[in-house]
Amino acid sequence: MIPAEVPDEAAEPDGLEDRLRRFATIWSRAIFPATATSLTRPEFEQHLLPLARRLRDALHDKIFDAAPAHGVGAALVAVHCTDPETLAGSLGVVDAYLVLYCGASADPADELAAEELRARCARLQHALAAGFALALRERTLTEQEAIARSALTARGVAEDALHATEARFRAVFEGAAIGIGIADLDGHVLEVNNTLTQMLGGLEHHVRSRNVSEWVHPDDGPQVWRMHGELVRGERESFRTEKPFFRNDGTVLWTNLTVSLLRDVDGEPQYQLALLEDTTERRLLNLRLRYEATHDALTGLPNRTLFFERLEKALTPARETPKEPVGETVKATPTPTRFGLCYLDLDGFKAINDSLGHSAGDRMLVEVADRLQSCATAPGEMVARLGGDEFVALTTGPDSVREVNDLASRILGALATPISLDGREFTVRGSIGIVEGESGEFTAAEVLRSADITMYRAKSAGGNRFEHADAEADARAITRHGLTTALPTALERGEFFIEYQPLVHLADGKVHGAEALVRWRHPTHGVLSPDRFIPLAEHTGLIVPLGRWVLEQSVRQARAWQEELAAGAFAGPVRINVNLSPAQLHHPGLVADTVEVLERVGLAPGSLCLEVTESALIGADEDLLKPLRQLAEMGVDIALDDFGTGYSNLANLRRLPVSVLKLDRSFTQGMQQHPADAVDIKIVEGIVSLAHSLELTVTVEGVETGTQADHLRRLGCDTAQGWYYARPGPPEMLHTLSLADAV
Repeated sequence: MIPAEVPDEAAEPDGLEDRLRRFATIWSRAIFPATATSLTRPEFEQHLLPLARRLRDALHDKIFDAAPAHGVGAALVAVHCTDPETLAGSLGVVDAYLVLYCGASADPADELAAEELRARCARLQHALAAGFALALRERTLTEQEAIARSALTARGVAEDALHATEARFRAVFEGAAIGIGIADLDGHVLEVNNTLTQMLGGLEHHVRSRNVSEWVHPDDGPQVWRMHGELVRGERESFRTEKPFFRNDGTVLWTNLTVSLLRDVDGEPQYQLALLEDTTERRLLNLRLRYEATHDALTGLPNRTLFFERLEKALTPARETPKEPVGETVKATPTPTRFGLCYLDLDGFKAINDSLGHSAGDRMLVEVADRLQSCATAPGEMVARLGGDEFVALTTGPDSVREVNDLASRILGALATPISLDGREFTVRGSIGIVEGESGEFTAAEVLRSADITMYRAKSAGGNRFEHADAEADARAITRHGLTTALPTALERGEFFIEYQPLVHLADGKVHGAEALVRWRHPTHGVLSPDRFIPLAEHTGLIVPLGRWVLEQSVRQARAWQEELAAGAFAGPVRINVNLSPAQLHHPGLVADTVEVLERVGLAPGSLCLEVTESALIGADEDLLKPLRQLAEMGVDIALDDFGTGYSNLANLRRLPVSVLKLDRSFTQGMQQHPADAVDIKIVEGIVSLAHSLELTVTVEGVETGTQADHLRRLGCDTAQGWYYARPGPPEMLHTLSLADAV
């Protein structure tokens, strides 16, 4: 039990070691009354001090490992702390006081968040309980071995007593602390000691009047009565097993049973001797520990461990033994069964924790767990909590397709009713990924991975729905994950390269500059376009070093073109356009990195244009615009890319530090044919007029036909790019275009 007195925190010692000793004192007071140790309480407290230190160190390890707590549980058993109250008291003290007294770290740099400390503390409790249970089991096995030796000794003593003196036999028989019974080979009980009579809860004549064969229990293992038959036939000398018995009042007695064969002086089987150790309380403790280890502490649902056990069983084909003629070998053949799995993740649960706190979030999870439990009541169905707000539901049966769809529908229906928390009602939504199939087709890990991927697909589709697993979608998700994993080393290995697409003056058709477009030469998937990996780079944060690399390579290429232009080698481009992602805009080193690259390479700021998508600047505050203003003031051009797709207010253009509008191709596709779309012409004409009135130049993307280029030139657009002029290619490609323009 945890001490009723809560220490006065104002009087707590400041030193970490003093706080550790205070924790050990509370621990010793909680469990000392239930121990069987010969130590005094102060001595016992000193014994607990190093165990408390191991728990504290495990709590603060940089790489968390609960193994030390496992050893602490074993150490408690080693000093005879075997009473169940000892374990309950220890877990209570660790839960209530470990973080309170040992939560502070010796190194302030290693301080952990309170939530992380509580999570670690919970895992340490589980490991301590597991270590306690394992040590208790090993102690039990040792005791069983001693009992076995006692059984052999008792058999010898009994034989000697039967053949020597009844008095000596009675002294051993009646004084034994374990139940002893003797029966003939037909199973008639001849003698029982008082311990066995008390264990079975009846009078001696009630026990002696029964036959051994009457002590059958439904939970008997199939080997128990087979071994008993071999023993009475003289084919084995003894056997040991765990066996339950019904007491006279109908309750169950669990025992470690050892049965030995007694032979007469001629070696013929004569009696059977049974020794029984009462293990009922120990079994109940083990069952409780097993329950705690396989069930979620918050919701009471099966946890990940128990769920994987059930899933592994569901994925293993049942073995059916066919009927074959007598005398022939009969082999069991696997019979496939079907399963269905629902992987549920609550939509927007983080907002509940952030707004109402984790206590309210926990109450919501408990309510959700109760509703899910009510949905999975049919045979072969179960619900488990994997952690956080993730739940799984499993069903098995011949019609698993219909059953798993019905189960998913019931779950979404059960979640539809609002949940009341702190006087407010919240509607819970969930996204479900469904995997259905035949046993033997997948491993448990493959099923969970596919269900997880499918769940996120349902969430991306808007949530509050379920989706079925799709092998192609899974493969795409796995490929995305592989690309994400390979991104960091790809830059180091030099797998990225840059292609350049020319920017052409519409007035005279001469090359004005080029846009740098990064590519990834993947060793497995070949050349990948930016849309395959730029979102992944932004998600992982690699976009910043990748963007800096693209900037430096592009600036170097622009400088090389200018040197060739000065030498008269070609009339090539002198400007370079480089794209900036939203993540780069938020990076504090954007301006410094750009200036450093330009100065080191020797390129004038006016020869660089940084392209920013319109969507990245919608609603941008002055903090975000400040680095762009600094670059613009230096002479770097800022282009507003994909203009017209972000639904921004045109009046905002006046406050943005941009000098170029890049008109999205969607506005000019209607000009690829003659006659051109009149609406598109009016829109482009208005945008060009607005841009020029704001002293902005207009660049058009996606020009694919000469007709389209003519329309854009007449409308006053300044520059253009697209396949009509050239596809993106190596820098040498622009030499040919520039020479042609010069001619």
